[in-house]
Amino acid sequence: MTLGPPMREHQLHEPDQALHVEDLTVSYGDAPALWDIDLDIPPGVMCAIIGPNGAGKSTLIKAALGLVRPVAGHVRFLGRPVAQMRGQIGYVPQRHSVDWDFPTSVRDVVEMGLYRSLGWFRRPGREARARALAALAEVGMQDYADRQISQLSGGQQQRVFIARALVQDAPILILDEPMAGVDAATEVVIIALLKRLRDAGRTVIVVHHDLTTVQSYFDWMVMLNIRIIAQGPVRETYTPDNLRAAYGRHLALITHPAEGAVE
Repeated sequence: MTLGPPMREHQLHEPDQALHVEDLTVSYGDAPALWDIDLDIPPGVMCAIIGPNGAGKSTLIKAALGLVRPVAGHVRFLGRPVAQMRGQIGYVPQRHSVDWDFPTSVRDVVEMGLYRSLGWFRRPGREARARALAALAEVGMQDYADRQISQLSGGQQQRVFIARALVQDAPILILDEPMAGVDAATEVVIIALLKRLRDAGRTVIVVHHDLTTVQSYFDWMVMLNIRIIAQGPVRETYTPDNLRAAYGRHLALITHPAEGAVE
């Protein structure tokens, strides 16, 4: 995805970065949703994208994935345009953006993650079904494989969509508010799974809203409020000054970051 001076599609740009964003601006009408964004997320980290409501967190993810057209700027995943990386990126959208009443089973939803490798007109075979069941087992949902997706709780549905991303075996996993609306037990399962994936070498990028858990869940952070406020290792960027710059009056009290408590 390139606007402005074109780059040759075969030319790698910042191949050492899992995600490289340069000069990215996105507007909805006359209002900028993102302004002149530059960021780099290295491979093998578990990265939180945080900021107040309306900061552009989901817009950043959608623009990076080519789902929203920017006014300017470009994005590279492992040095390549997103169009060349579709099979290398697992994406879990926000729950409210999904039609959960669509009549399909849990197994079918997970097998959709294999369609790019199978082709749209090939039915999943035994190996594909086994991969889908293995992905469901990773998120503790193997016993629900034949259940209709509409019959599951919100947390269970979120686990299924994570399994759909897992079955792709992609090196980059992007999740938009995966903990929103899930119970505490499901959140523990999701975070433990994402940390295992990070430890296995995958890059995990999460739009996250809960400041109280950033330090315990993540090792890298992008702090955003239309512009980039801070980015880098959590231990260096999760500071009172940066939080105040991002959240302003919406942040009533910041305790010492090492205590991991923000009210």
